[in-house]
Amino acid sequence: MAEQNGKPITVTDSTFGKEIEEAPGLALVDFWAAWCGPCRIVAPVMEQLAGEYQGKIKVAKLDVDANQQTAFRYNIRSIPSILFFKDGKHVDTVVGAVPKPHLERKIQEHLR
Repeated sequence: MAEQNGKPITVTDSTFGKEIEEAPGLALVDFWAAWCGPCRIVAPVMEQLAGEYQGKIKVAKLDVDANQQTAFRYNIRSIPSILFFKDGKHVDTVVGAVPKPHLERKIQEHLR
């Protein structure tokens, strides 16, 4: 498993299965792209969540331009899309640049 270090890990088409779909517990995956303005708004929030929830959840980022297979498999049509996985199963999706408290509520809901 890639080390979290209080920062989001980068996942790719080739590592997504091992890092997310086979991972126990709660994982958030930020589907983003370099050219996406709202993605730049979400990025620091994901960094904060990775630090604040270190050891409780896994936070990951997937560049949709470089990893189209995974984006296609999860039907990502708009970015940023933040997908929640619990024990490897996709359980929730948040689309767009949402405020941090919105994501924190979702995290709390899925940590129960």
